[in-house]
Amino acid sequence: MVIRQILTAEEPILRERARRVTHFDASLHRLLDDMLETMRDAPGIGLAANQIGVPLQVAIIELEDEITELINPQIVRASGEVIDWEGCLSVPGFVAEVKRHAKVTVKARDRHGKEFRVKGEELFARALQHEIDHLNGILYIDYLDSLEELVRVSERPSEVEEAATASI
Repeated sequence: MVIRQILTAEEPILRERARRVTHFDASLHRLLDDMLETMRDAPGIGLAANQIGVPLQVAIIELEDEITELINPQIVRASGEVIDWEGCLSVPGFVAEVKRHAKVTVKARDRHGKEFRVKGEELFARALQHEIDHLNGILYIDYLDSLEELVRVSERPSEVEEAATASI
Protein backbone atom coordinates (compact mmCIF):
# COMPACT_ATOMS: atom_id res chain seq x y z
CA MET A 1 0.00 0.00 0.00
CA VAL A 2 1.15 3.49 -0.84
CA ILE A 3 0.25 6.78 0.80
CA ARG A 4 -0.70 9.13 -2.02
CA GLN A 5 -0.72 12.91 -2.15
CA ILE A 6 -4.12 14.48 -1.45
CA LEU A 7 -4.92 17.24 -3.93
CA THR A 8 -6.24 20.58 -2.73
CA ALA A 9 -9.23 22.58 -3.93
CA GLU A 10 -7.43 24.49 -6.70
CA GLU A 11 -6.68 21.29 -8.66
CA PRO A 12 -8.93 21.07 -11.78
CA ILE A 13 -9.51 17.30 -11.43
CA LEU A 14 -11.57 17.98 -8.29
CA ARG A 15 -14.07 19.93 -10.42
CA GLU A 16 -14.58 17.18 -12.98
CA ARG A 17 -17.08 14.36 -12.86
CA ALA A 18 -15.20 11.11 -12.30
CA ARG A 19 -15.59 8.20 -14.75
CA ARG A 20 -17.57 5.07 -13.91
CA VAL A 21 -15.58 1.98 -13.01
CA THR A 22 -15.99 -0.86 -15.50
CA HIS A 23 -13.17 -3.20 -14.44
CA PHE A 24 -13.20 -4.74 -10.97
CA ASP A 25 -9.67 -6.06 -10.96
CA ALA A 26 -6.41 -6.03 -9.00
CA SER A 27 -5.67 -2.40 -9.96
CA LEU A 28 -8.98 -1.31 -8.41
CA HIS A 29 -8.17 -3.30 -5.26
CA ARG A 30 -4.74 -1.60 -5.04
CA LEU A 31 -6.40 1.81 -5.48
CA LEU A 32 -8.86 1.09 -2.65
CA ASP A 33 -6.06 -0.15 -0.38
CA ASP A 34 -3.95 2.94 -1.16
CA MET A 35 -6.95 5.20 -0.51
CA LEU A 36 -7.57 3.64 2.90
CA GLU A 37 -3.93 4.05 3.90
CA THR A 38 -3.85 7.65 2.58
CA MET A 39 -7.08 8.58 4.37
CA ARG A 40 -5.89 7.12 7.67
CA ASP A 41 -2.55 8.91 7.37
CA ALA A 42 -4.21 12.30 6.68
CA PRO A 43 -6.19 11.61 9.03
CA GLY A 44 -9.75 11.65 7.73
CA ILE A 45 -12.92 9.59 7.61
CA GLY A 46 -13.55 9.67 3.86
CA LEU A 47 -11.67 9.97 0.59
CA ALA A 48 -12.66 10.04 -3.07
CA ALA A 49 -10.33 8.76 -5.79
CA ASN A 50 -10.18 12.11 -7.56
CA GLN A 51 -8.73 13.61 -4.38
CA ILE A 52 -5.60 11.58 -5.11
CA GLY A 53 -5.67 12.34 -8.84
CA VAL A 54 -7.56 9.27 -10.06
CA PRO A 55 -10.72 10.31 -11.96
CA LEU A 56 -12.78 7.20 -11.14
CA GLN A 57 -16.08 6.83 -9.26
CA VAL A 58 -14.42 5.31 -6.18
CA ALA A 59 -14.75 6.46 -2.58
CA ILE A 60 -14.01 5.06 0.85
CA ILE A 61 -15.36 5.92 4.31
CA GLU A 62 -14.21 4.64 7.69
CA LEU A 63 -16.33 5.32 10.76
CA GLU A 64 -16.21 3.47 14.07
CA ASP A 65 -13.78 0.90 12.64
CA GLU A 66 -16.17 0.05 9.79
CA ILE A 67 -14.86 0.52 6.26
CA THR A 68 -17.31 1.24 3.44
CA GLU A 69 -15.95 1.01 -0.10
CA LEU A 70 -18.13 2.63 -2.74
CA ILE A 71 -17.75 2.04 -6.46
CA ASN A 72 -20.05 3.99 -8.83
CA PRO A 73 -22.19 5.22 -5.90
CA GLN A 74 -25.54 6.96 -6.35
CA ILE A 75 -27.90 8.43 -3.79
CA VAL A 76 -31.26 6.75 -4.39
CA ARG A 77 -33.17 8.16 -1.41
CA ALA A 78 -32.68 11.19 0.81
CA SER A 79 -34.75 12.78 3.56
CA GLY A 80 -34.62 15.46 6.19
CA GLU A 81 -32.12 18.26 6.58
CA VAL A 82 -29.41 18.96 9.10
CA ILE A 83 -26.78 21.68 9.39
CA ASP A 84 -23.46 20.69 10.92
CA TRP A 85 -19.74 21.37 10.75
CA GLU A 86 -17.92 19.82 7.82
CA GLY A 87 -14.30 19.70 6.78
CA CYS A 88 -12.43 18.24 3.83
CA LEU A 89 -8.97 16.82 3.30
CA SER A 90 -8.79 18.89 0.09
CA VAL A 91 -9.55 22.10 2.02
CA PRO A 92 -7.12 21.60 4.91
CA GLY A 93 -7.34 23.69 8.05
CA PHE A 94 -10.90 24.95 7.52
CA VAL A 95 -14.44 23.89 8.34
CA ALA A 96 -17.89 25.37 7.75
CA GLU A 97 -21.49 24.68 8.59
CA VAL A 98 -23.15 22.90 5.67
CA LYS A 99 -26.74 21.79 5.13
CA ARG A 100 -27.08 18.14 4.12
CA HIS A 101 -29.79 15.50 4.07
CA ALA A 102 -30.23 13.86 7.48
CA LYS A 103 -30.64 10.36 5.99
CA VAL A 104 -29.58 8.84 2.69
CA THR A 105 -29.68 5.50 0.95
CA VAL A 106 -26.86 4.85 -1.51
CA LYS A 107 -26.61 2.22 -4.22
CA ALA A 108 -23.05 1.20 -5.12
CA ARG A 109 -20.82 -1.71 -6.02
CA ASP A 110 -18.13 -3.32 -3.90
CA ARG A 111 -14.55 -4.03 -4.99
CA HIS A 112 -15.71 -7.23 -6.71
CA GLY A 113 -18.52 -5.56 -8.66
CA LYS A 114 -21.39 -6.79 -6.51
CA GLU A 115 -24.19 -4.23 -6.10
CA PHE A 116 -25.31 -3.27 -2.59
CA ARG A 117 -27.24 -0.57 -0.78
CA VAL A 118 -26.25 1.21 2.38
CA LYS A 119 -28.30 3.54 4.58
CA GLY A 120 -26.68 6.40 6.43
CA GLU A 121 -27.71 8.77 9.20
CA GLU A 122 -25.85 11.52 11.04
CA LEU A 123 -22.11 11.65 10.27
CA PHE A 124 -22.26 8.60 7.99
CA ALA A 125 -24.98 10.25 5.87
CA ARG A 126 -22.88 13.43 5.70
CA ALA A 127 -19.79 11.46 4.66
CA LEU A 128 -21.70 9.57 1.95
CA GLN A 129 -23.03 12.82 0.48
CA HIS A 130 -19.64 14.54 0.75
CA GLU A 131 -17.78 11.75 -1.08
CA ILE A 132 -20.41 11.36 -3.79
CA ASP A 133 -20.24 15.13 -4.32
CA HIS A 134 -16.48 14.79 -4.83
CA LEU A 135 -17.08 12.20 -7.54
CA ASN A 136 -19.39 14.69 -9.26
CA GLY A 137 -16.89 17.55 -9.09
CA ILE A 138 -18.53 19.31 -6.15
CA LEU A 139 -16.73 20.50 -3.00
CA TYR A 140 -18.48 21.29 0.26
CA ILE A 141 -17.40 24.92 -0.10
CA ASP A 142 -19.73 25.14 -3.10
CA TYR A 143 -22.66 25.08 -0.67
CA LEU A 144 -21.46 28.22 1.08
CA ASP A 145 -22.76 31.66 0.13
CA SER A 146 -19.23 33.00 0.60
CA LEU A 147 -15.81 31.62 1.43
CA GLU A 148 -15.93 34.02 4.37
CA GLU A 149 -18.12 31.37 6.05
CA LEU A 150 -15.05 29.13 6.32
CA VAL A 151 -13.65 28.95 9.83
CA ARG A 152 -9.97 28.27 10.39
CA VAL A 153 -9.79 25.26 12.68
CA SER A 154 -7.71 27.10 15.28
CA GLU A 155 -10.22 30.00 15.55
CA ARG A 156 -12.93 28.12 17.47
CA PRO A 157 -11.12 25.26 19.15
CA SER A 158 -13.98 23.97 21.30
CA GLU A 159 -16.54 23.31 18.54
CA VAL A 160 -14.34 23.17 15.50
CA GLU A 161 -11.66 20.89 16.93
CA GLU A 162 -14.11 18.00 16.96
CA ALA A 163 -15.28 18.73 13.41
CA ALA A 164 -11.72 19.02 12.16
CA THR A 165 -10.84 15.56 13.42
CA ALA A 166 -13.68 14.27 11.30
CA SER A 167 -12.52 15.75 8.00
CA ILE A 168 -14.21 13.92 5.22
